[in-house]
Amino acid sequence: MTALDEIVAYTRSLLAQRTVERPVSSLETAIESRPGPLDFPAALGGDGVALIAEVKKASPSRGLIKADFDHVAIAWAYARSGAAAVSVLTEPRFFLGSLEHLSDIAALPRRQRVPLLRKDFVLDPYQVYEARAYGADAVLLIASILDPVRLDMLLSLSRDLGMSCLVETHNEREVDAAVECGAEIVGINNRDLQTFCVDPATFERLRPRIPDGCLVVAESGVRTPADVRRLAASGADAVLVGEALITAGDIGQRTKEMACVT
Repeated sequence: MTALDEIVAYTRSLLAQRTVERPVSSLETAIESRPGPLDFPAALGGDGVALIAEVKKASPSRGLIKADFDHVAIAWAYARSGAAAVSVLTEPRFFLGSLEHLSDIAALPRRQRVPLLRKDFVLDPYQVYEARAYGADAVLLIASILDPVRLDMLLSLSRDLGMSCLVETHNEREVDAAVECGAEIVGINNRDLQTFCVDPATFERLRPRIPDGCLVVAESGVRTPADVRRLAASGADAVLVGEALITAGDIGQRTKEMACVT
């Protein structure tokens, strides 16, 4: 069993528990009380390369990344330092994330925050409702764990709830599936989720398969402004950066450096 298989299996078991503890009707009630989602595509579609800054405490490949982890302070530093959007890990076992991290960040004053992406291993419509109920403006869908029919269904549900989707891919088949499903935002992950190895050439190889009109996000292995410039030259509209920001001595300053690349 690969690490990804283990994560997906755990996610399924957690999903079975959550659907009993909090039915969809409860999530729908919570959604009704929330203001509409912020515009995630508009945040990524401005001049230059947009920065999606990630709130991440741990990862399977690295373990604990930041012990003194204040998720709200980190998200606030990102927002005031030029990040176009914030990605919040909500997977609890392997990434030490939490839905409460998402809701806490969503509770920041609306005029002071940027769109929020729920980053998790979304397998079921329940998790899309959950994302909106806890304050997400967009949701990550990972093509490698979703067949085309389910990917299309989750995309449609997200749109019905006013949310956008970042569809993550890392090979030709997944890119083609995302495009065929009408994904408006396609992520190319330089990290192979089976081995967790990073190959910076993945983005350059796959980018030409994505048609004009889609926003394209480069993920993983983005550590310096030079990396951002290289990806911009290869056609990235945005980059998603986590560890390079979280591990910085001054998170706000590092965010400014990565966000100011044009």
